[in-house]
Amino acid sequence: MIVQDAPTDPLSDVLDIVQARAARSVRFTAGGDWALRFSPTQVKFNVVRSGSCWILTEGTTRRLSSGDCFMVSGTPFVLASDPDLPPVDAATAFGHDPSLGQVGMTPDTEMLGGSVSFDNAQSDLLLPLLPRLLVTEAEQAGASPMGWLIAQLDSEWRGGLPGARTACDDIIRLLFVQAIRSHFGGGTGIPSWLGGLSDPPVARALQAIHGDPARHWQLGELARIAGCSRSAFAERFARRVGRPPVGYATNWRMRVAARQLAGGLKTISTVASEAGYLSDSAFHAAFRREMGASPAEYRRKYRAA
Repeated sequence: MIVQDAPTDPLSDVLDIVQARAARSVRFTAGGDWALRFSPTQVKFNVVRSGSCWILTEGTTRRLSSGDCFMVSGTPFVLASDPDLPPVDAATAFGHDPSLGQVGMTPDTEMLGGSVSFDNAQSDLLLPLLPRLLVTEAEQAGASPMGWLIAQLDSEWRGGLPGARTACDDIIRLLFVQAIRSHFGGGTGIPSWLGGLSDPPVARALQAIHGDPARHWQLGELARIAGCSRSAFAERFARRVGRPPVGYATNWRMRVAARQLAGGLKTISTVASEAGYLSDSAFHAAFRREMGASPAEYRRKYRAA
């Protein structure tokens, strides 16, 4: 179903550009003494459905209990029954089936979760903004939409209905989105587009830019949308987002074009025209400045991937 005239949503736009998707949903059970070392390249999101364990990453040691959720972004971590145990590679627990892991004979601890992957070409839009470790405690998760999603994830895993694996993957992706919403509701503390969404005037400008990426926005236009003077808006936007408003609009325009080039279905001239450029040469120059390669070079590098 396509929602007609849906409101502009920068977070959804970025998730689309980076192609955020659940790479694999998994179930893991463990008993006895155990410690496993994981080395994710992007994001892992898991829910402790029963029992408890420890998580160790980058100097942080924390106990996880039933109902807790945790997200780890691009950094090695260890799950263990005892934080002092030496860990072994997690692959040893998933030797027979990459979606079903087991350590020990008795399932004292059970987890459901999976990996969320991004397009490597544009993952810099989101991955650096995510915390290395984000734990959502059971009480907090249960009081939010996460509680319903976790229950559905559990139901799909145990129900074994046709399409369950796809449903689990989709639920993992929704849990990831909900974690971003809850964690960054008050801003990131890091100048970025995500931080700008917590500032209403800046958010209005971001929504306008994302709603019409081919438009070559001027500072005065965006300041009027934000409801600020030109100078106040320019300073506020740069402080929140980390770059000037017109510079951000240009970068976003090129990222949309880059996604189209990587898709490989449109000619470079068509992409240039849809990005609002009257000549291919002007588009080539702007694209190289923002993306570090010509449109043709970018397409060759990322189309196969």
